[in-house]
Order: sequence, then structure tokens, then C-alpha cells
Amino acid sequence: MNRRTDLPLIYACSGCSNVAQLANNAAVAMDRRGLAEMSCISGVGGGVKSLVKVACSGRPIIAVDGCLLGCVKQCLNNVNVTPKVYVRLDEQGYRKRYGEDCSEGDLETVVEQIQTAMAQAGLDSQ
Repeated sequence: MNRRTDLPLIYACSGCSNVAQLANNAAVAMDRRGLAEMSCISGVGGGVKSLVKVACSGRPIIAVDGCLLGCVKQCLNNVNVTPKVYVRLDEQGYRKRYGEDCSEGDLETVVEQIQTAMAQAGLDSQ
């Protein structure tokens, strides 16, 4: 895997609800567009040494959670990492639902919301 250490790291929820999958899809989009480098939050939560090392590397962290459970934020907290940018989709007006997906329009809106939060935190999203 090619490391892009000049980019912030992005971690996202990828649970079974619509907002969890929307968070994951937004992180994937940010990664593919070269706006952030996605890394594996389940590896951080599971204590996988190489992935914890990446999370603790000092690079700026963007964390995207789908709901109030805040699993991404908690996984990072467990390894003493505080995200520079934190976005929780239920706080952006998205309602957690099971058995349905969010739209492409929702995806683009969330990517824009993350980029706005990055700019407010002083992270250049190009």
C-alpha cells in the first residue's frame, strides 16, 4: 500500500446502519479523491500494532461516526488519540436506520461537510 503521509488520516464507522455505511462511503470517497488517507479503525480498536502505530503517528486525524455511539471516537480514545476533525452524521441531520441505504446526494453532502470541517480546523483539503 502506498502511504501518503502528507495527507490527514481518516477513520470511519462501517457498521450495519445507513449512517454507518454513509460514514464509510464518505471516507472511501475522501481517500480515492486524494483528500485524506483512509486507515482501518477496526484494526485500531483491535489493537493491531501496525495500525495503532499509524493512528499514533501524529498525523492529523479525521474521525467520522454515524451515530451517538461514537465507536470511531472511542477506538481512537482507547489508544490516546484525539481527532483534529470529528463529524457525527446524526448531528448533521441524518437519521439512523437499518435495512436502507443513503443516496449519492447524501454522500456528496457528507464529503462537503467533512471538507468544511477540515477547513475550519486548518487542514487543507485541496
